[in-house]
This record gives sequence, structure tokens and C-alpha cells, in this order.
Amino acid sequence: MFFEPKNGHGLPHSPLKSCIVPRPIGWISTISGDGVVNLAPFSFFNGCGEEPFQVMYAPTGRHADGGRKDSLVNVEATGEFVANMATWELREAMNETARHVSRDINEMEMVGLEMEPSVLVAPPRVKASPIHLECSYINRDSPDSSSQSPIIVAQGSSDRESGPGLSR
Repeated sequence: MFFEPKNGHGLPHSPLKSCIVPRPIGWISTISGDGVVNLAPFSFFNGCGEEPFQVMYAPTGRHADGGRKDSLVNVEATGEFVANMATWELREAMNETARHVSRDINEMEMVGLEMEPSVLVAPPRVKASPIHLECSYINRDSPDSSSQSPIIVAQGSSDRESGPGLSR
């Protein structure tokens, strides 16, 4: 199959997510300025640099209540997030956190996940997740300024004295 994105593909859903495999799911935890924890899965997530260590996720679309998604609003307000690795054993909870809920809902509490404090950033970690990437926000980039699908790039360092890091 060949298609040019500008001309569409004629399928019920975009084939892009099916073309790039295997694709890790970034389960991003953030905290709002009011202290509300947000946890959401992102299939457009990956590592994108090693020195300094960098990860990115793309909160595509809009929040059900209108405006940008909580994960983007929160990271821009606080400058921090945690990428928790979603495992097969956590798949049902992860899918539940993909639901569109009100901004004042803590998704970790909603699905009964135990939180644990992060070492270097304010957003909590999913305790049951085996890997947590504690990250500082670098910037937001969009290929088109009118895009509803911004790309978030965040940077962390394994040097605990200079910035966020990784735990396993």
C-alpha cells in the first residue's frame, strides 16, 4: 500500500500506528498546578537521544472538555513528567487510563493503581511499573503551528546531581 498523507488513505483508521512496530507505550504521569495527578498512555512515545538522555511523546488530539490534553497542559505548567513503562500485566489498567475523563480526576486512583513518590520530580510513579523515566520538560514542537498534535520532547540525565534520571 502506498499513500500520501495529504491525499488520505481510505481506511477507517490511520495505518501509521500499525506500520511502526513494535511500538512501546509511554504511560505518562504528570501533576497539575492544583496537584491533580494525570496518567495517560501514549502510543507515540519513544527514546530519541542518549547524551543527554531524551524521550518524547505526542499527545495527539484534544481533551474531551476542550483544549489541550492534561499531559501537555501539566508538563508545560510544571516542567516535569514521568514515563512509566506499561507491561502486559498492567495492560487492563493502562487501557482504563486512556478513557476521557474530567480534568479533576486522578486516573491512578480511578483504576486503583498504587502511586509511589518520584526521586527527582513531583509527578508520582506507577509503583507496579518496572521502569520509570523521571523527566524535565525541554520544549514542545509542532510541524504546523495549527496542529492539534504537538510533539513533546523531554530530557533527563542519569547524573542525579544535574537532573532527572531513570529507575528500575
